[in-house]
Amino acid sequence: MSTVAVVGNPRPRSRTRAAAELVVERLTGAPPDLVVDVADLGAGLLDPADAAAAGAVAALAAADVAVVASPTYKATYTGLLKLFLDRVGTGDLAGVVAVPLMLGGGPTHALAPELLLKPVLVELGATAPTRGLYLVDRAWDEPGPLDAWLAAAGPQVAAARRRA
Repeated sequence: MSTVAVVGNPRPRSRTRAAAELVVERLTGAPPDLVVDVADLGAGLLDPADAAAAGAVAALAAADVAVVASPTYKATYTGLLKLFLDRVGTGDLAGVVAVPLMLGGGPTHALAPELLLKPVLVELGATAPTRGLYLVDRAWDEPGPLDAWLAAAGPQVAAARRRA
């Protein structure tokens, strides 16, 4: 099984990345095979011929499971993640089981992964069998919220992988 974490935080090696890596590991029992820290792609995101950005998109499209993560900015996912996802064609994520993950400052935007990020992933062809995961930024690594989500999401992701 190939797993990818895509992280749309403008700050490389962020808490968002650490949370995405943790979610992949808790869902699959292993760390992600690849972490795409979109900030590392820099201006290449704007160049259609950029090999690094194209390779990152290809890796996402080839993944079995992908956690797509962003901090909450202005009540939605970051423009950086949007630039990356704009490189993915409609339907190109067919066969990818995707999990939308967002971190935010408090519970106000808890529905953002479900209402804003999940529909984009589905439009791109991914299967998103779980509800989106929202973690409070200052407490993202506390086990309670993640464990409760994993109790439902783990079997859903496993079942979706068997069907894919």
